[in-house]
This record gives sequence, structure tokens and C-alpha cells, in this order.
Amino acid sequence: MKINIHTSKTRQNCLVLATALLLFTAGSCSIFKKQKAKPVVVAATQVKPKIDTVPNLLKPYGAVITSKAVTQKGLFTVHRINERYFFEIPNSLLKKEILAVTRLSRSTPGAGNYGGEEIGERTVYWEAGPNNKLFLKVAAVVSRADSTNMIAKAVSSSNFDPIMAAFPIKAKSKDSSAVVIDVTEFLLSENPLLSFDSRAKSAYSLSMQIADRSYIESVKSFPINTEIRTVRTYTGNPPSAPGMPAALPAIGLAGAVTLGINCSFILLPEKPMRMRLYDERVGYFAGNYDKYSDNQQKVDKETFIHRWRLEPKDEDIDKFKRGELVEPKKQIVYYIDPATPKKWRPYLIAGINDWQKAFEQAGFKNAIVGKEWPESDSTMSLDDARFSVIRYFASPVQNAYGPNVADPRTGEILESHVGWYHNVMSLVHDWYMIQCGAVDPRARKVKFDDQLMGQLIRFVSSHEIGHTLGLRHNMGASSTVPVEKLRDKAWVEAHGHTPSIMDYARFNYVAQPEDNISEAGLFPRVNDYDKWAIQWGYKPILNTPDAEADKKILNHWVIDSLSHNKRLWFGGEGRDYDPRSQAEDLGDDGIKASLYGIRNLKRIIPQLITWTREDGEDYSELASIYKGAVEQYDRYMGHVLKILGGVETTQKTYDQPGAVYQPVSLTRQKEAIKFFNEQLFKTPKWLMNREILSRVTTGYEGNPVEKVQVGMIAAVTSQSRLYRMMLNQRDYGKGAYSPEEWLNDLEEGIFTELRKGETIDEYRRALQKSYVGSIITMYNKRFALQGSIDNILASLAPHDVMYSNVRALAFAHLKKLRADISKALPRTKDVASKEHLAYLKQMLDKIINETPIPGLNY
Repeated sequence: MKINIHTSKTRQNCLVLATALLLFTAGSCSIFKKQKAKPVVVAATQVKPKIDTVPNLLKPYGAVITSKAVTQKGLFTVHRINERYFFEIPNSLLKKEILAVTRLSRSTPGAGNYGGEEIGERTVYWEAGPNNKLFLKVAAVVSRADSTNMIAKAVSSSNFDPIMAAFPIKAKSKDSSAVVIDVTEFLLSENPLLSFDSRAKSAYSLSMQIADRSYIESVKSFPINTEIRTVRTYTGNPPSAPGMPAALPAIGLAGAVTLGINCSFILLPEKPMRMRLYDERVGYFAGNYDKYSDNQQKVDKETFIHRWRLEPKDEDIDKFKRGELVEPKKQIVYYIDPATPKKWRPYLIAGINDWQKAFEQAGFKNAIVGKEWPESDSTMSLDDARFSVIRYFASPVQNAYGPNVADPRTGEILESHVGWYHNVMSLVHDWYMIQCGAVDPRARKVKFDDQLMGQLIRFVSSHEIGHTLGLRHNMGASSTVPVEKLRDKAWVEAHGHTPSIMDYARFNYVAQPEDNISEAGLFPRVNDYDKWAIQWGYKPILNTPDAEADKKILNHWVIDSLSHNKRLWFGGEGRDYDPRSQAEDLGDDGIKASLYGIRNLKRIIPQLITWTREDGEDYSELASIYKGAVEQYDRYMGHVLKILGGVETTQKTYDQPGAVYQPVSLTRQKEAIKFFNEQLFKTPKWLMNREILSRVTTGYEGNPVEKVQVGMIAAVTSQSRLYRMMLNQRDYGKGAYSPEEWLNDLEEGIFTELRKGETIDEYRRALQKSYVGSIITMYNKRFALQGSIDNILASLAPHDVMYSNVRALAFAHLKKLRADISKALPRTKDVASKEHLAYLKQMLDKIINETPIPGLNY
């Protein structure tokens, strides 16, 4: 995967995350304990622009904020008078940046989103305007310059922040230190901050907001944040296209959709945290902006990681310098949603606390802790942006995700609401049965024991918390482990099967029954890379003037660490052509690891009927597990596929030796073709278990294994892959895999029957048709060629010319294939096989005998 720099909003979908709401909606916050909030009904209105030159006349404070006001002080002092809300904004708050984070607080059934999920964030600030107006402006942190530089004037003039809303000032406080505005209409209006935009509405098939069914539920204010909670009801439309979500099942019942929305206004820190500059060799989420200065000869990109502010207490600085563990000024605390079933809470907390040892490597003890939500404390709210929470969703979705909300100026993480879907247990259950059922007897039943399921929950919890600490996926971590070490009981139980919990290396599927490896060698854990990454991102660097000076020290840390320990390599999130960086793979040899995985699949497939048996139940559980087993087999094929035309990418700086890009060796690529010929193209009948198939499918919709074969044929013979092979041969000569040799090796495995005139069974006949069809598709790619031959050739870009070479190669291979089939036909005795070959020859005759464009060889 290319390096992905994430700006203000960071949401890493770990298992499989898809969130449909894109922008921001505002909610409400009620600060009133004694008086229950009554609905405030305000219609969303379209205001026509008008020129306002008449100054707004202020009223005395007491005439606006009367004795009937119910008041709560906080970031904004909030007054409620009957059904109207007023904000009292202190002058000291003007031009100070505030992060507005919007979440669903409650959702209609079938919406696909759940209470606690973030749907947007934006940085805003208040500014005094003319004619006694107060503006709410959007802060767009796109570029910056030091105010002492002359170019700062140009930066300022080209970064004029937009005005989101204008409020007439109703009054000033008695000492004139604050202004009072009426925000009632704004809180429910359809504005860019507090409501859905047209795209989000379209995604949900929503139409207009219904005024009499939308209201302000509550407004609560705290020292650094104000929480606004609303209920919004929208009319629904039928889906405009097939597959588009209907406007939720509830529309059919009420003709509308009602959502609870909470918007948190969080004051950004008065003293911004010192940023830590991004390094692509360490996997952190990041933000960035353009940096300008008078002495530049080009614009710099200031890129900084997302991390919590962890600092030693002032009285512990000397201890920290001596290398003693110290507690931070402010601990990172995650609470468990009280909606979480009680028996799973200890495991979620354990997953949080597993990160304590990583922070110890950064010099802190008790830096992070998981806690039960204090349900008896009425002053705390799950929607309060000051608290980080693992929110528990009653959902059939098999997923969990770990976002973080960061200061867009510095990357300081302010809070996180982890999304935890109840049905993630189904996902980890199936993974574990398929990947470890051959070696762990506990995995051989429909319902796992609580202790086993608890440990599965714990590992997912650790992974998601890692994202909330700023860490990205490290899909390359497991590639640093020798495959044979994954079968070494003592070694793998001590070191783990992957160096990172942030990898997608679920369980040790390489381990064989005779290895007798326990849970310690099967489960992922917070490990070497994770501890090192936390150390790099969080360990304070003292006595340096700025982040640029820190960067030089951090660079030496990286170079020294990687030169001594390859387990610390950050392999990215699935780099396009690097076979070392893949999801769901294990070990330093994808072929060998896949062979071990297949050996275990052959053990578990015959047992699935027994393992999934439940008297009185149908075979849906068997169908699900069998589907998962075929998908696991398909993953093994995918892991090997990436070797073909692969290029290893190792990010480096000038002060590190060696190349960044290195193509996969000829030997490895030939081994990959051999693997496909033996493990996939030679029909894996062991996977097509008739006892299972007769219980889960009619067979008319296609054999699942055939689908894997057809998909892999298309992938192995894709034009882009052959194009990369050609480039490698051009650039590396004999050390690369010749495309001609590659196709010939494929043909030898797929058409083995031709050499001896053997019977070709129905599975192989389908496979061979797919192969011939794929090569014909490769050949049939044409360009829009017009004009003279010279003009055509002159107009082709370099990659077009290379693709035209692909077509020429495909044509030559089709001719060879036709010749091989022609030779085999006379000695083929089986009638069905002979008819099959005759059909293929007829197809090839038609392609090869078509009239080419005169004078153009492509």
C-alpha cells in the first residue's frame, strides 16, 4: 500500500469497517438535572442573503438572561430560558480553536450505524464581526508560516477562513467580558456543522428534516467542552439504484428516520503539544500542512504523527533522566460501555492494559488503563468528549474499529470512541476454528468456552486500542519470522508468531498437531515492534529546541534499531507489489507457510460436519464454516500470487545502505508457478467434500473451488502482471522471470494431459477453457488506433508500447498452444476430452487467423 497520511479524522477499520455517514451532524447536551429538557421545535429554514448595514442594538444583560434562565457554566456558559438556548461566549475564547466532533448517540434499526460512532469532525473558532455580530468560522489548517517571516503575509491572505454562521449579539455580560448569542435556530438548522449534507442524505435515502419531529434534547457544558444533543427526523426516499440502502427499514413503518446526534465542542489545548515529525519507517497515522518560510527554495510538507500527550511529572524529571519508570502527568484512560455484557468486560480491559508494557519501554509506568464505566456517577456521559470509551453495538456486523480524534495543529490525540460490534465474536470464532482447529481441541465446537472466547476478544481489543494510540497496521511484521520457527514450540511461545499485534496475522495456522504448541504460540500479542513503535512515538526527548531537532535524534534511533533487529521493520498496510506485506499471511516464505496451512485444512475439512453438529438445527453453521475454509484456501493462493511480478519495498533514508526496491527473484517466482500447478490447477478434490456439499448447496450455482480456480487464472494471467514481468526482464535481464518462460510453465501445469493423451476430467476441462479465455482476453486488448502507422506509433505512451508487447506475447503463446493441442488431438482417445480439445482449437483458429492491421506489429 502507498503511504497513507491521515489528516484530522482517523478511522482504521481493522477487521472490516464501512461507515456510511460522512459529514457532521450536531447533537445536544443537557446540563439540567432538576428540569427535564422539553423538545424545542425549530424548522430548518433557507435564509435569503441581505445586506445588513444597520448595527445590532444590544439589550441590557438582565433583559436577555432573565431570572427564568437555567444556567450552567463551562466552555460556553449555557442559558436556557423556556424553549430557547443562549451561549455566553467569553472574549478570552475568541479566535481560540475548538474541535467539533459529531457522533450518533442513537440510531434507527437497520441504519448501519450505531450509537457512539463518529460521523464527522471540524475545527472552528469564534470571531467578532461588524455591526455587533459574532461569527463562527471554520479553521482550515492547510498551510502555515512563522509570523516573523515576510511570506507569512502571503500565507495569511491565501488562507481566509470561511464564515459558517453569523449571530447577532443580544447582550454583553455585566462586566463586558463576554457576549450573549441566541443559538436555538442554529442548533437545529441544516448547516454544514450540525446536519447531513446532500451526499450523506443520498447514501441513506434521506430527504428533508421534519421540523415538528426534530428537537434539541439537551445541552451540557463542562470546563473544556460543551455537548449538544439533538434528535433529528428525516423523510425517506426509496433507493434510487439497485443495491443502494433503502431509507432504513423504519421508513416502511413510519415514513421517516429518526437519529440521535451528539456534537462535542472541545477546546484545543492552550499550549499546543510539541509535534513529533512523521517517519515512513514507523507506522503512525499522521496529519500535515504546507510549511512556508522566507529561506525556502521549495515548499515543505510538515507531517506529524498522532499520539497522546504523555509527559513526566515535573518532580520526576530527574528520575526519568536516570532511566527510572515514572507515571505521566495525565494517564490514558479507556472506559468500557455499560452496555457491554459483564463476562466480556475483563477481557476488553485486559486488552487495554496489555499496552502498559509497551509504554514502559517509553519510560512510563501506569500510562494506560482500562476501567469499568462508573454507572452511579451522573456527572459523566458516554457522549462527553473528555472520555475515551469502548462503545458496544448490538449489531450483526462482524467488526470492530479503533479511531482517534487528534488536534489538527499538532497531532495530539484528545480522545477515542472504539466501535465494538457484538457479532465480532462470530468472526473470531470462525477464524480460530479454521486456522487452529487442527491443533487446538477447544476450537472444535460451535460455541467456544468463555475463557477461549474471552482471549479472542482480548487480542482484538489490543489491536483496536493500538489504532487509538496512533498506530497503523503493520502487514509486513510477520514476514520477519522464519516459517520453521512457527513450528518450534519453545521459540514461538516465547516470541510469538508475529512481532506486532497491529499485523493481520490472526493465528498460527502453520503449527502442526505434532508440534504441541499452546495458546501462547497461536495468538497474537503486543510484541517487539509494538513496544519499539510506542517508544519511538512517545518517549520524551529532553533539552532539544524543537521537533526538527527531535527528528534527527529519532532518525538515529530508527537506523540503529533496524540494523540490529529486523523484527522492528514496518511493512506498511499491504504495499501493492511487495509479497512480504500482506494481510492474513505468516512467515518469511509464503509458499511454505501456505503448504502448511493447506495440510491443516486437509485435516479439518472432513471434521466440519462433526464440529458444527447441533441436533435440531439446520446446516447453516456448516455452510458458514465451510465457506470460511474455502476462503482461507483462497487466501493461501493470494499470498503466493503476490510473488509473481513482485517488488520488495524497504523504505530508507540516504544514511542507510542498499536499494529501496528489489524485484522478487527468478527462483521464487518459478516456485510460485510450481505451487499453483500442484496445489490449485491440479484439482484440489479434497476440498470438494461431497458429504459437506450435499448438505450446503444444490451445486447449480457453481462449485466454490472452481470459482477460486477461475479467479486465480485471471489474476495470474492479467495484463498488468505480465507487463511488470516484462519490465523486470528489461531492467534485470537474466535475473528476472522471462514472460515467455512464465506462460510456458503455466501451460505445462494446466495442460499436462496433452503430452500423453490422457483423459481430461470435467474440472480440468473447465480450468483449461478459463486459461485459454484469459490469454485471448489478454490478446484482445486494443488501443484506439487512427491515422497513419507512423502517427499511431508516435502517439503511444511508453506503457502503451509495453502493453502492445503484451498483446504480441499473448498472440505468440496462443499460436504455441494451438500447435500443442493439434499434436495432442490424434492421440487423445477419450471422447469428451477430444471434443474439448477440438473446441479449444476452433477458438484459437478464429483468433489466430483474424486479419491484422497492415504494417503494425503489436
